[in-house]
Amino acid sequence: MNYPLLENAFTKHDLNEGVKVLKSRQLTMGKITKNFEKIFAKRIGSKYALMVNSGSSANLLMLSAIVNPLYKKKLKFNDEVLIPAICWSTSLWPIVQLGLKPVFVDVDVDTLNISIKDLKNKITKNTKAIMCVHVLGISSDMNEIKKICKKKNIIILEDTCESLGANFNKLSLGTIGEFGTYSFYYSHQITSGEGGMIVCNNLENYNILKSLRSHGWSRDTIFHKKYKKKYKNLNEKFLFINSGYNLRPTEVQAAIGLSQFKKLRYFKNIRNSNRNKIISYLKKSNKWDNQFQFVEINNKIEPSWFGFALLINKEFLKNKNYFLKFLDQKKIETRPILSGNFLNQPAAKLYNFNKNKKFPNADEIEKRGFFIGLHTKKINSKTLQYLCENLLKIEKN
Repeated sequence: MNYPLLENAFTKHDLNEGVKVLKSRQLTMGKITKNFEKIFAKRIGSKYALMVNSGSSANLLMLSAIVNPLYKKKLKFNDEVLIPAICWSTSLWPIVQLGLKPVFVDVDVDTLNISIKDLKNKITKNTKAIMCVHVLGISSDMNEIKKICKKKNIIILEDTCESLGANFNKLSLGTIGEFGTYSFYYSHQITSGEGGMIVCNNLENYNILKSLRSHGWSRDTIFHKKYKKKYKNLNEKFLFINSGYNLRPTEVQAAIGLSQFKKLRYFKNIRNSNRNKIISYLKKSNKWDNQFQFVEINNKIEPSWFGFALLINKEFLKNKNYFLKFLDQKKIETRPILSGNFLNQPAAKLYNFNKNKKFPNADEIEKRGFFIGLHTKKINSKTLQYLCENLLKIEKN
């Protein structure tokens, strides 16, 4: 038996939708992509959505937009962007790549998300934005973050790549700030294999994103008419009005992603049910000895779990490395909680981030934490028993 991070993510219908696109020979971004974007925006509660080839590309577009000359609140070189010490690499690198200065903030052990207390301590006159990285399906208190940012005129950016479908105060995570990003990578809440989405509520910002996504063209943007009139001597189909990338998705990705997105609530409920069953089994077992601490949920949060995080308690901690090797031998797949404290990564040393500053909670999560998958199919009793009995085999120091 085994327990992978995600098992058999695609249904037959998902794959058939992809095959239809292949048979149509219209593989590049087209009508299906646009339809997915419209449906996604409506369901999430955002005015605009733009599909890209990955969640990492969505983060790159988001940061590219806020330093762009067309953006009304344009950030300048070396402006500070707050980011939690527990983050994914491509939540961080666009900040660096676009000439902004990352300022790391510690996290809360109970929620794995950014610490409001440390956030307040890290704000300076140079703080212009905060990158909220919503970890494994939940968030910090976004009401409190909104209050702080409104008072200090700080832009909220939401990396929601791990938390599609989660709500805070009945608002979808990713729609609370200026921009929100999502990932459709294989093990996430929905998947198109690779793929992502970025949302916003401002028409000009949406069109900046659209131009940046496709080479810096004016094509299919609100800017086109103005530039077409001004540059009559140029080919209107190839008016380059901005910097840009090619971060477009394929129609195959969009077709599979849309098929999956229609089942998001169903998947979300199953993952939540599976998590509750695992916790219940562990706690009711006669072998339960408080081996693990589980993530706490703010009562304003409606989670959309990506993975099941466990923090090993003190009496069992010395055996963590042996225990994870044991789980690997049992074919129970595990992951660190994102990158752990990113300040401990070799790349952080290379770029000399926050030298000599302490992040005790992020260090604790790195030391104690790991996560396992939550599947989109109901866990059966045999798999539940296999998983939990092996989790309970961690030994005391």
